[in-house]
Amino acid sequence: MLKAEPAAFSSAEFFDRARARLRFDVPPALTDADMVPPSGDRGTDRMLAILAREQPVRPAAVLIAVVDHAQPTVLLTQRAANLNDHAGQISFPGGKIDPADASPLDAALREAWEEIGLAREFIDPIGYLDLYGTSFGFRILPAVARVRPGFTLRINQAEVDDAFEVPLSFLMDPGNHQMHSKEFRGIVRSYYAMPFADRYIWGATAGILRVLYERICLP
Repeated sequence: MLKAEPAAFSSAEFFDRARARLRFDVPPALTDADMVPPSGDRGTDRMLAILAREQPVRPAAVLIAVVDHAQPTVLLTQRAANLNDHAGQISFPGGKIDPADASPLDAALREAWEEIGLAREFIDPIGYLDLYGTSFGFRILPAVARVRPGFTLRINQAEVDDAFEVPLSFLMDPGNHQMHSKEFRGIVRSYYAMPFADRYIWGATAGILRVLYERICLP
């Protein structure tokens, strides 16, 4: 586990760091079941290896939309309660990568438009984070982007119940990163949770935010 220290720099420095540290190289493990994306947690890595042998890989992409306010925020959604996967959970805009998508970034931008009506003209893509594997067999490639304020959202109620913003400073403060554990076939794996007001951010969303902290905020 990396040493946790509060992020103490401006929004401009955050975006500068992100542009310097992130690229748009697509990792082969996004679609290759023989390659398991490392999580840094031994139990989770073993779980992902088991799942890769038992079920098809499900490539997906999400948009980490960092809204460039004076105090920047991250745009998140609450998934509709009737969905088959992750119903009611806090998530990033995004979803599975379709064959017609030109790239994972294109998939994330398409999903952001379809789910919450976030128009591409407000989005400045910066680069991909590390690939993130889930217990549902998804391989998620997060795309970080600076989002210009002034957009108007249009919520697709079939997929999303709500969209809201959380201060980036809260999410990048490791003091707000709770560590929990869960058993999977006798294997104990760890996961993050970041409760905010009445929102419970956990699982893949919290895990990806932790990766964002480690990639951008740590020296």
